[in-house]
Amino acid sequence: MICLTVTPTSRQLAKVDLLNAAAHADMIELCLDSLAKEPNVSEMLEGIDTPVIVSCRRPKEGGNYRHDEEQRLALLRQAIVAGPAYVELEPDAARKIPPFGDVKRIVSYTSTDKPLGNVDSLFEKLTDECKPDVVKFSWKTDYLEEAWSLLAAVSKKRDKPVVGVGIGQASRMLQILGMRYGAPWVYAALEPEMAVHPNDATLFELNEVYDAESITSSTRFVGLIGFPAPVEAKTVRVFNAGFGAHGIVHRCLPVHLRRTDRSREMFERLKLNALVVHPEAGVRVMGVAEHLDEPARKGQCADLVFKQKAGWTAYNLLWRTATKSLEAALPETASGAKGLEKRNVLVVGAGGMAQSMGFAVAKRGGVLSVAAPDDDESRQMTQMFGGRHVPFGSLYDTLADVVILADPDLRMGHKRDEVNPGFFRPSMTVMDLCRMPDDTPFLTEARERGCRVVEPVEIFRTHVAQQFKSITGKELPDEAFASAG
Repeated sequence: MICLTVTPTSRQLAKVDLLNAAAHADMIELCLDSLAKEPNVSEMLEGIDTPVIVSCRRPKEGGNYRHDEEQRLALLRQAIVAGPAYVELEPDAARKIPPFGDVKRIVSYTSTDKPLGNVDSLFEKLTDECKPDVVKFSWKTDYLEEAWSLLAAVSKKRDKPVVGVGIGQASRMLQILGMRYGAPWVYAALEPEMAVHPNDATLFELNEVYDAESITSSTRFVGLIGFPAPVEAKTVRVFNAGFGAHGIVHRCLPVHLRRTDRSREMFERLKLNALVVHPEAGVRVMGVAEHLDEPARKGQCADLVFKQKAGWTAYNLLWRTATKSLEAALPETASGAKGLEKRNVLVVGAGGMAQSMGFAVAKRGGVLSVAAPDDDESRQMTQMFGGRHVPFGSLYDTLADVVILADPDLRMGHKRDEVNPGFFRPSMTVMDLCRMPDDTPFLTEARERGCRVVEPVEIFRTHVAQQFKSITGKELPDEAFASAG
C-alpha cells in the first residue's frame, strides 16, 4: 500500500489536500506540524473515508512544529479523539499518551543525522514501553549500506509490523524496496513541496516512473547507479516499458553505493543481478566486478555490470554505441573514409565518460587530444591511451575535426575553467555526452556556429537499446522510448 503524505499550511487547504489524496491513495498521512493555526481535526477528517494517519513532528524528527511541547501533546490528544485510523507518536509522547478507543498507535523512532545500530533491541524496547500497533523507523540513508539494516527491519517477521522510511538520497530506493519486501505501507508525497524529506518520491513518480504498482514479491531488480535525476527518470521509464512489453518481471531500482566490498552479497540478497551505470559513475563500480571486458579494463570504466555464471562482469558499451552515432554524423574525408581513423579528436574531460571515449578514439585509430579543467587529470588520461595533453588554457589554439564533450561539470563562459562559445568552428563535428538524451547549451551554440552535431537522443537510444539487449537478450521495442517523455 501507498500512504500519501499531505503537509498543509492552512486549515482551508488541508481539506482540499485530504480530498485530493483520498482520490488516489490507500492511506493518507495528515501532518499537522506545518499549520499556522491550531486545527479542528474532527472537522478536517469529516467525509474522508480513506484511512488517515495523524502526525505532528518536531524539527528533530524532520517536522516543523516549533511551539510548546505541552501544546503539541494536547493537539495529538485532540487528534486521537477525532478518531483517525492511526496516530503517530514518538517514544516520549507514547509514554505520556495512553491508548484510546480504536485508534491504532504508530510509535516512530527517528534519527535524522545517522543510521541506527541494534534495531532488534530498540524494537523490543519500544514494544515493551510504548504499546505500539506499528513500529516506524526513520534514519539517515544516503547509501545502500546505511539502508541495509532498515530494510532488514522491515522485511523481518515480527509480532508488530514495521514501517521503514529512509532520509537522504537513498530514500526512493527504500520506497521501492518496501513494495517488494512487504512493508505494511510506504510513504509518498502528494506533491513535491509536500515531501517530508527532500528526496522522497511523489505518488506520480512512484507509479508513473518506477511502476511501483506492478512490484510484487516476485519482482527482480536492475540497479541504476549514478544517474542525474532527470536522466534517471527517463532511463527508468524506457527500461520499465521494455520489461513490461516483453512480460519480464524486472523493474529498475535506483541504487546509491558508498563502497563496493559488500555490494555483491547485498545485490544477491536483493535479487538484483544487473547494474546499469551512468558513464560518469563508471569508475566507481569497477570494484563490484570480478571480470572485465577489454574496454572496461583499458578504460577503467563500466556502464553495465551483471552477474553471469563466471561471476559479476563489467562491460563498457558506451565507447561502441557513442562511436557508432558519431561516425554516422561525420563527413567523408577526401579519400571517401567516414570513420575516426586519422581524424583529430579532442576529448574534453577526464572522468568516466571521457575515458570511455579515449578508448574509442584509440581503438578506431583517431589522433587523440585530451583537455580538462584539471590539467593533471588530462595528463593521466593521455598516459592511459596515448595522444596529446592539451592544457585547458590552450584549448582555443587546438585544431580538431571532432570535439567530444565528456565532463558534466563543464560550463560555458569566459572564466579559466569554462568553455567560450567562440571555441566552436564550422569545420567541427561536436558530440556532448553529458546530459543525453537532453540537449545542452554547448550543442545549441555549436549548431548556431555551423558545426555538425551528434544528436544526444540518438546516442541515448542506441546505448540504452544495447544495454537492454545485453541484460534480457531481447530487442528494446521502439515504443519504449515514447515513455521517456
